[in-house]
Amino acid sequence: MSGEIAPVNARTDPAPTQTAFELELARAIAEVTNLELPPERIDPAAPLFGDEGLGLDSIDLLELALVISQRYGFSLRSDDPDNRRIFASLRNLAAHIAQHRGK
Repeated sequence: MSGEIAPVNARTDPAPTQTAFELELARAIAEVTNLELPPERIDPAAPLFGDEGLGLDSIDLLELALVISQRYGFSLRSDDPDNRRIFASLRNLAAHIAQHRGK
């Protein structure tokens, strides 16, 4: 043990297992938002927005929606009543994209 104490919000343990698609999406999120956390360490069940999760904001959401549209062939609508559920976590977002992306 080095004697250093990690900040409370820093993950020092591996994130719960991500699926291959969740990892692909985590990499896109990290790239688009300049996230300092390595994509492999994003907990797929953690909130994407707000202080308790990755801390993404509405601008990040817009940028992420654009990338999803370009990569996966469908648009996320800002007026979708399910957006809170869709963007609740990496896992929810990945499941929504998998269900709706172009074949």
